[in-house]
Amino acid sequence: MSVLDTPPQDEVVTTITATTHVELPLHPKKPTYDELNPKSSPTEFLGPWGTLAVTLLTPLFCNLLFIGCNERTGCPPSWNRAEGRLEFSRYDFSLMVDKLFDGKAFLVYIGWYTYMVLCWAYIPGDWVEGTLMRNGKKQMYKINAFSTLLLTAGLMIIPMSTSKGQEGLSWLYDHWLGLVNASILMAIFQSVWVYSWSFQSGELLAKGGNSGVFIYDFFMGRPLNPTPPGYPEFDIKQFNELRPGLILWLVLNVACLCEQSIRLGGLANVTASMWLVFVMQSLYVVDAVYNETSVLTTMDITTDGFGFMLAIGDLAWVPFTYTLQARYLAFNPVRLSALSVIGIVATEATGYYIFRSSNWEKDAFRSGRNPRNLDFIATKRGTKLLTSGWWGRSRHPNYFGDWLMALAWCLPTGLNTPITYFYLVFFVILLLHRQIRDDEACKEKYGSDWDRYCEKVPYRIIPYVVSSRSV
Repeated sequence: MSVLDTPPQDEVVTTITATTHVELPLHPKKPTYDELNPKSSPTEFLGPWGTLAVTLLTPLFCNLLFIGCNERTGCPPSWNRAEGRLEFSRYDFSLMVDKLFDGKAFLVYIGWYTYMVLCWAYIPGDWVEGTLMRNGKKQMYKINAFSTLLLTAGLMIIPMSTSKGQEGLSWLYDHWLGLVNASILMAIFQSVWVYSWSFQSGELLAKGGNSGVFIYDFFMGRPLNPTPPGYPEFDIKQFNELRPGLILWLVLNVACLCEQSIRLGGLANVTASMWLVFVMQSLYVVDAVYNETSVLTTMDITTDGFGFMLAIGDLAWVPFTYTLQARYLAFNPVRLSALSVIGIVATEATGYYIFRSSNWEKDAFRSGRNPRNLDFIATKRGTKLLTSGWWGRSRHPNYFGDWLMALAWCLPTGLNTPITYFYLVFFVILLLHRQIRDDEACKEKYGSDWDRYCEKVPYRIIPYVVSSRSV
């Protein structure tokens, strides 16, 4: 043994042991159901009366958007000066009533939704953990929306290339109003069921949907992650977010493109405006389902309950109002100049670049990577907030990119009607409301650290425009 292995002979080694008495419970106390699901205040959307109004008006508006913009009445209907009213005389109202509740359309929609469920069940996909919930658990999600989209697109390619196939796909265009109301009925059914089941299932409730006021909770969504009995892995909310409505948006655009092709004598005669809308919106849908895991960290999944708001939004609003531009162009072709096409493509490309690159920065940073060596501030919670890159220019740069893309989708319809720009106006309201909700949630979550962040990043959505030091 060397001298390095033993202490020197004249060194005294003293060991001091300190002890203390700590009483620990034999078993940690598990939070009760009521502690995990505290009562909330009905303050969103102007409270119960506001949510009642939106619940009643949203289905009505989905129908009015078709009635007020179609080839029979015009877009919008013309004004009868003599009688002081909108002119609907060219529209057969008995035919409209028949189309409101179309049995064939209802069966087709049920078949579509069933097809989406079967794709989820049988197409292979990775299982990914969601964010940590307040009950200490993480929901598992099956990721196969992109594969579902590829299969659906593959099934449409051959029909699109033949005249008979185009006629078959244009059936959706001819039965539009019936499909709208079939999707509304499905949204109502799901909302009623998940609300009722939430009182028996014992599932975690959404913080914002447990006020005890029926219409408010029904609209906002009482259950956070509703699942059918016996199928805890099938999260209805996450399933609806990207599949039956978003993919149907693309399918309906195909139907509109086929309708214009039939009217103009073939795909070769389809207008550049229709192709622009089809390609740009298809890119958006493909991007969303390809990046399916990104939706798992959004407020829709982590915070909002599943109620009528998300059900009608996912199943009816997205596929049947976002297709307005393609539907308009199907019966009213618009010819664009080369310069107009270039300008629209440039607007879309700019918006998509901002949208995708800002989301990429956020997702990479959240996963623990920081490839661009971005600056951040550390919070008391132990998390970090980006203060450079896109997220140093504004607090929601992805919203700005999203809005630019929305503008590009509307421009191909020309300037003959304001109705086709409805989506652009709606999207501004939606994004402003979402920005306020996001910032309020972050203020509650991060406290004074959020104030520090707002000092560094004062701009809300558009970089260097509309400064705000606090929520």
